[in-house]
Amino acid sequence: MWIAVFIIAFDVYWLAKTVYLSFHLRSSFKKMRENQSVNWLEKLAGEKDKDWRKIYHLIIFPMYNESFAVVKQSFDRLVQSNYPLNRFIVVLSQEERARLGPEGESVSETGRLIEREFGDKFFRFLLTVHPQDIAGELAGKGSNETLAAKEAVEKIINPLEIASENVLVSVFDVDTNVPADFFGRLTHAFLTCEKPLRSSFQPIPFFTNNIWEAPALARTIAFSATFWHMMQQERPEKHTTFSSHSMCLKPLVEIGFWQTNIVSEDSRIFWQCFLFYDGDWRTVSLNYPVSMDANVAPTFLGTVKSIYKQQRRWAWGAENIPYALFGFWKDSKTFKKITSRTKLFWAFHKIEGFHSWATNALIIFMLGWLPLILGGTAFNVSVLSYNLPKITRILMAAAMIGLVSSAALSIILLPSRPVQYGRRKFVWMVLQWILLPLIIIVFGSFPALDAQSRLMLGRYMGFWVTPKHRKRDANIRMHTNNTNKTII
Repeated sequence: MWIAVFIIAFDVYWLAKTVYLSFHLRSSFKKMRENQSVNWLEKLAGEKDKDWRKIYHLIIFPMYNESFAVVKQSFDRLVQSNYPLNRFIVVLSQEERARLGPEGESVSETGRLIEREFGDKFFRFLLTVHPQDIAGELAGKGSNETLAAKEAVEKIINPLEIASENVLVSVFDVDTNVPADFFGRLTHAFLTCEKPLRSSFQPIPFFTNNIWEAPALARTIAFSATFWHMMQQERPEKHTTFSSHSMCLKPLVEIGFWQTNIVSEDSRIFWQCFLFYDGDWRTVSLNYPVSMDANVAPTFLGTVKSIYKQQRRWAWGAENIPYALFGFWKDSKTFKKITSRTKLFWAFHKIEGFHSWATNALIIFMLGWLPLILGGTAFNVSVLSYNLPKITRILMAAAMIGLVSSAALSIILLPSRPVQYGRRKFVWMVLQWILLPLIIIVFGSFPALDAQSRLMLGRYMGFWVTPKHRKRDANIRMHTNNTNKTII
């Protein structure tokens, strides 16, 4: 009986949380639309007591073996920025261990071609190569971008005597496309926030670059991730950094840059700063999008495998829980500068979040019938036994309101429809959401349980690079043979 009561109570909790987060999603969408309608350079000019022209942007693109077409599109979008390009210091940071791209092209040649085409468009451009097999490092994004930032400081920023407090560092996955007004919005947030030298700045990740060519499974997961991060923008007190993010160079140098021996460096940087500055660190929500690729492989089976591995890598962010708790414990034993209330808040929030990620969907969709199976004759003839399926069905049907609103919002957020896709594609964009109950179990709970089990058992993961696959662009194609390399 008590199991049945727990199931009903949990369903009520799920419904309440769905409604609560739906309001956050609507609010975030409204703020994002408002921010997209603002001319941020004009708004910066209106800040008479803020000299925005002194701000430089150090922009780092860590690269593995992505195709020339993917990298070029990101740089094409970057040079279309409204912010003065003579305030951009751009670093394309490659990996020595990555020699060939997905189409057999030379990765080093991709870097040289990008430098040739875009190197003179910015204040400074730097091409770096992260060496392989460095002792004490995990081959991954954190070690790559740390080397890139250090070289930019040593070769450009320090020699030119640019004050580190006037440099904003943005780290973008190499498939990230930034809107024209993004750096205006970022600069305005930096200059007007309460503590610019004690803040990270987080845009909304849209996984829509290749959304039209992605299968329904990949599309649904891509939009689900976007919606989650939109909701997080409305809860800055619980917000940490993820993927593409920005912060001032001065605190980045003071904490020693990104940690180089972990998988989830994007969220770890928040905790490095939080503990280094005794809890005086926060994430400022930009309520402004940047777009990246949905997870798509050349084959459907490859897409399924790639999505699972990506979700597992994201769930590996649970490694930050012991890091944060150990930092809280050290503070309690020594400085005692972080309040007990703050420690308890963050500890509960992070543990509850990763626990819910791994278990909530399983409880909702797989344990609802457990009382009927294991309850025995006494329970099965009770009124509660008769009403349990009805109650859970009603509660879950009410929770489906969030599913309908998600489907509608996904249509609004779609990029322009390519000419090769008919209007019927919109129908599939709506119908794809019926996959969500299956998705949150197979590509939500299972990868999270996998990651957390590995972490618990000491089976540590390396950094798995998500492959970037798009249909071949006929206008941007690299041809490589033994004698020459050209772009058509």
